[in-house]
Amino acid sequence: MNREYPIPAASRRVDEKIRRSHFITTVGPAASVEEARAFIKEVRAEFDTANHNCWAYVVGPPGSTGHAGMSDDGEPHGTAGRPMLTVLLHSGIGDIVAVVTRFWGGVKLGKGGLVRAYSGGVKSALESLPRIEKMPMAELEAVIGYSEVTLFQRMLPEFSAQVVVSDFAVAVSYRLQMPSKHVDTFKVRLADLTNGQAQVTVHRAD
Repeated sequence: MNREYPIPAASRRVDEKIRRSHFITTVGPAASVEEARAFIKEVRAEFDTANHNCWAYVVGPPGSTGHAGMSDDGEPHGTAGRPMLTVLLHSGIGDIVAVVTRFWGGVKLGKGGLVRAYSGGVKSALESLPRIEKMPMAELEAVIGYSEVTLFQRMLPEFSAQVVVSDFAVAVSYRLQMPSKHVDTFKVRLADLTNGQAQVTVHRAD
């Protein structure tokens, strides 16, 4: 995955009264499963007297299900977490978590009513959710000769590359971070610069 995609820039909250029940939807960023769980725990703690704190999250690119989760938190099976997750998966937004809190008002909504309430809350929050573009990053190591250092350093800005650490020993080793989309072109340019003598190891690529 080396393309940019939208993610939440901040949290967003909306609330709605439906047949005397109070629904509060909180949506925010989650770059990892751990962040998603921490977000859910924080909302639960804030609304610890609520009847339900249902949730769903998608960690990764929009529509990906490799790191997704959901919970009905006591509501009838399939009426809360699944509809919420479906909205997130089709939102075009990645790294996102949603919690819908319900204070029950004494009137049953039925399964269809619950599905509409929980999915509708997430849709409403997404309408005004601030977004930014996530730039997948790569971390790599490049080993070059001393004679190539100056030209190597001059080419780094072209690839938005940042030096994390450098080591001047028998050869010169650079630990770099750069957008994943630049890695292949960077390898070609570095091979040309060093007549194929450079060693490049990619340690991580989003």
